[in-house]
Amino acid sequence: MEDVTIRTIELSDNKALAEIVRSSLAEFGANHPGTVYYDATTDNLYQLFQKQRSIYFVALINNEIAGGGGIFPSDGLPEDTCELVKMYLKKTARGLGLGKLLIEKCIEFAKTAGYKKIYIESMPELKKALGIYEKFGFKYLNGPMGNTGHFGCDVWMLLEL
Repeated sequence: MEDVTIRTIELSDNKALAEIVRSSLAEFGANHPGTVYYDATTDNLYQLFQKQRSIYFVALINNEIAGGGGIFPSDGLPEDTCELVKMYLKKTARGLGLGKLLIEKCIEFAKTAGYKKIYIESMPELKKALGIYEKFGFKYLNGPMGNTGHFGCDVWMLLEL
């Protein structure tokens, strides 16, 4: 059995996480403009998640970074709404239930932080992830919320907590 740990992000995690985010998007052909692939913040996740009412969880398998996911009060969202962001796993870490574990931790944090809704922006290329979000009760929206700047995302979902 793999030794799985979930912890909050550390400064030393930035490089490994940026590589996981970008390689995952490239793998699914979702590395186009207007996505986190091109965001400068992708290289500085630790710094980004110092913002109040945000958190980023890192999944480790046998003490090696396998991926992560976080909650962020994205620009333009209502006060009671956060965004589930930067939810990516290494190819070798998928199918082990880590994504489900990370989403559960994120939902738990969102509730504790006083959020009433969780928003997601994604892409049709990430079909497997969309199916997981559906299982958690996320519902599809007809358009985007907030001002994330991710014009490359054309799937939007919302979960009422």
